Amino acid sequence: MRFVATADWQLGMTAHYLGDEARPRFAQARIDAIRSIGRVAAERGAELVLVCGDVFESNQLDRAVVARTFDALRDVTVPVWLLPGNHDPLDAASIYRSREFVDGCPAHVHVLDRPGVHVVSEGVEIVAAPWFSKAPLSDLVADALAGVEPDAGVVRIVAGHGTVLGIDRTDPAGISEDALSAAITAGRAQFAVLGDRHSTTEVGPRIWYPGAPEVTSRREDDPGNVLVVDVDHDTVSVDTVPVGTWTYAHHQAELTSEADVDELERWLAHLPAKDRTAVWLSLTGVLSIGEKARLDTVLDASRDLFALVDLWERRSDLVVTPADGEFGDLGLAGFARDAVDDLTLRLEGDDAQAARDALGLLYRFSRGGAA
Repeated sequence: MRFVATADWQLGMTAHYLGDEARPRFAQARIDAIRSIGRVAAERGAELVLVCGDVFESNQLDRAVVARTFDALRDVTVPVWLLPGNHDPLDAASIYRSREFVDGCPAHVHVLDRPGVHVVSEGVEIVAAPWFSKAPLSDLVADALAGVEPDAGVVRIVAGHGTVLGIDRTDPAGISEDALSAAITAGRAQFAVLGDRHSTTEVGPRIWYPGAPEVTSRREDDPGNVLVVDVDHDTVSVDTVPVGTWTYAHHQAELTSEADVDELERWLAHLPAKDRTAVWLSLTGVLSIGEKARLDTVLDASRDLFALVDLWERRSDLVVTPADGEFGDLGLAGFARDAVDDLTLRLEGDDAQAARDALGLLYRFSRGGAA
């Protein structure tokens, strides 16, 4: 059988690091990803879509998020199965039990609300391991598989959420890769889809993290995908299909001259889809006040175009120091000249950074903001 595997939609994610103008676009992209997943399912002839955990960012969301989710899900033409994860567990405040969800859920959308076997169609079963709290005390996947025996007439898919023990051995709810692999080898299940890791990752030949369909963090290696899986008792084929429209980029550059600043400007200019791209810069090197002013102008112009352009302070070490005669070339006199002299004296003091920033602003203003 063929199905689409996905996870970690995190609908309603705030993305607080983005500005007020970019956040609504980011939220809409996560809703749009549902329709993209539906198109993949239709085009590839999938029997169902399986979402393995963290469908929603939390159990406390504006009702509009749920309404928009259902509106998008109505465009998906195959059954959709949702697994509660650590962000949206089936606890007392579960979003899956809210009035908005129960009353509005489309008929072809199903919640895997109990552990164990769910019959989804003739000859196809899902072995589900839903979360009922944010801190389970056991391997929920192993618990769900307990008592499940091989059946030659059924294809079983394990739906789990959490950390494989090889990644984090301190989590009591971690998933044992060895136990899961052994269950698949024994024929108790034929494939496992796991959520929680947002990068598309093959844990083993029949164990995969599909990753998040839209990027959520700059630390993710390969987000923005879903999996199209063909599986039976003998063979398995996994195809990674990109659906994401947002890009998070981390760029490192050493700046020691205006030419280096120009090269950074060209790199930013060539990035596509700027309104859906967030960039974190790690900058090192030594610049003069004028060169730093030129850098600030480049960054300000880029921030008008990109969803985010941010200097990653913890990974940057950019030293700014006045070059000989660079303020003399501006022809400053009177109060402005006195301000430059005073700020220059402060470059070796406790408020050196503030002095550098002030000199940079003064330089840019003196050059008409076009430095």
